[in-house]
Amino acid sequence: MSERMSTPPATAEEIAAYVVAGAVWAPSVHNTQPWRFVADGQQISVYADADRGLAVADPDGREMMISCGAALFNVRLGLRSLGYVPRTLVLPDPGRPALVAQVSWGERAPVNEFEWRLSGQVRRRRTHRGAFDPDPLPHDMLAVLCTSAARDGAALRIMADDGRRAILAAAVQTAEQQLRLDSRNLGELARWTPAPGSLRGDGVPVTSYPARTERTDPYFPGRDFARGHGWGLPPLSTAQGHRAAGVVALLTTAADRPADWVNAGHALQRILLTASTCGVAVALHSQPTELPWLREFIRTKLSGGAYPHLVLRIGMVTQAAVSVRRHPDDVLFSSGGDHVSPARA
Repeated sequence: MSERMSTPPATAEEIAAYVVAGAVWAPSVHNTQPWRFVADGQQISVYADADRGLAVADPDGREMMISCGAALFNVRLGLRSLGYVPRTLVLPDPGRPALVAQVSWGERAPVNEFEWRLSGQVRRRRTHRGAFDPDPLPHDMLAVLCTSAARDGAALRIMADDGRRAILAAAVQTAEQQLRLDSRNLGELARWTPAPGSLRGDGVPVTSYPARTERTDPYFPGRDFARGHGWGLPPLSTAQGHRAAGVVALLTTAADRPADWVNAGHALQRILLTASTCGVAVALHSQPTELPWLREFIRTKLSGGAYPHLVLRIGMVTQAAVSVRRHPDDVLFSSGGDHVSPARA
């Protein structure tokens, strides 16, 4: 999805394969990739894969649906990169709650330059896990990101004052400490954090997080993916002391229904790709929203009654992270239930 193709896909099957190859690069909690896609003519259905959900951290499936919403954005962007106008139905069938969305195409419209730039970041974008450099963000970047979130019915709320940033940092610290004391949560985290040398195409690989915690001011701790093993990437900076936490924000929605969760994921991916077009990285913290009492505290004290889904930190940094994804053939099926492309190149 990053280059203009000399021979674009022509058949419906080729279009679906191309689109899903980009869709799988959406972010997901613990890189669980909790989705599957069904192609049926000129329509792609996005399904949530509950077998890849987090029963402990995400019992209601909210984070799973956010992940699927991000994949949905990539599906729509993939179609736009081919010059098609996607028509989308979100949660179209109450009797099938795992059916997140149906996207069809047929009508065509020219691809604009910004859509090309977004599509070029689908495979390049990485979730940052650590501190940022002190460099300022590009001019008007925050306004652009806030507008991006609003397009999908979500809100990106910037924590501009030191007091609110400190409260939110304390919430992340409290959540991370409590989650590390929960044996069930630790077991679930271990399932999705493979050891060095793993050939898995999912989970959080050691090439995607720092081996040593980078202190920020205020301090926003990341997940302990290495679980005391010392796995991870070497420090990006030799600077001593605390580095920048970046601009801190909350991603929220006015309501808290499954459709809102999908919209939050759609908005999240739009934000991440828009930031990436300008070399801006984003760190994500979902720990405090996984504890109901702490999520409610954030809702009433920091987000004006809107429902928080993620804490975002936005900043400038040179990234070295390498992520992994399952092969598109593993998640793309025909309407008859068969894999669309059983043979891999």
